[in-house]
This record gives sequence, C-alpha cells and structure tokens, in this order.
Amino acid sequence: MKTDDQTIGTLNDLIRINNDRMEGYEKAIKEAAGSPDLVTTFSEYSNQSRRYSSELRRIVTSLGGEPSESTTISGKIYRIWMDMRSAISSSERSSALDLSEYGEDAAQKAYREALKDAAYMPADILATITLQKTELKQAHDTIKRLRDQQHAMEKR
Repeated sequence: MKTDDQTIGTLNDLIRINNDRMEGYEKAIKEAAGSPDLVTTFSEYSNQSRRYSSELRRIVTSLGGEPSESTTISGKIYRIWMDMRSAISSSERSSALDLSEYGEDAAQKAYREALKDAAYMPADILATITLQKTELKQAHDTIKRLRDQQHAMEKR
C-alpha cells in the first residue's frame, strides 16, 4: 500500500532524527561534564529521544516496515563539526548549549516537515507525531532559554 509506504518513510525519517538527537546529547553530556544541571537536562532529552525512537520503530513494524537503526548524514556531519567546535570553544557550557539548540532546531524542522503533508497518515499515528513534536518544542524552548541565559552571563 502506497499510504503505508509513505508513512513508514516519514516515520523512519523521524527515527533517524531522534537517533541523531540521542547521539548529539550523548556528546553534549561529555562536553558539559562540569555542569551537573546540564548533564541532567541532556540525559533527560537523550532518553526522551530513545523513547520516541522506540515508539516510532514499533509503529513501523506494525505497518510491516523495517525500522531505521541509523542516523542522518547531516547528523553525522554535524557531530564531526561539534567535535571540532568543542575543541576550540572557550566556554564548554556555552558551546554545549549552542550545539544542543542547533540540534533542537533540526528536530523541530524534521517534525514540521513530517506533519506538513501528513493527510495520508492514520489519525493515531498523526497524533503520536504531533505529541512528540509538542514535547520536543518544550525541550527546544528550555535549551534556548538556558543558552540565552548563558550568553547573557558571559557578556557581563
């Protein structure tokens, strides 16, 4: 069925972005080791994506598809850039927050794209994606707020 194939393709895209997000936060946890509050936040968001990815994989399987286990090419490139940037950054906390906010922007974009032309999706799957996007937006806003606070402190 073409509709199931489209849905599986979209869900696999979201699985990959969540896998990117998990790996990105695992790197950020190492970079922010001196900031226990960030380690806690980053761990929470990594676990959040682990749950989302698992939930999406179950849906793909129920539709008869093969769930993606990989990350995106752009995510791999981003993590390499993240490694290089953190090596030259003067503020590990600021760098971790900048990079995390960039990753959250990428997740929001992926979910926006998934929902843009989603009329072909069953309502229950659409509801799952919408809920995940809403919760990811809250994470995005938290990271952005922490980043803005950090930048304001550094300007003093």
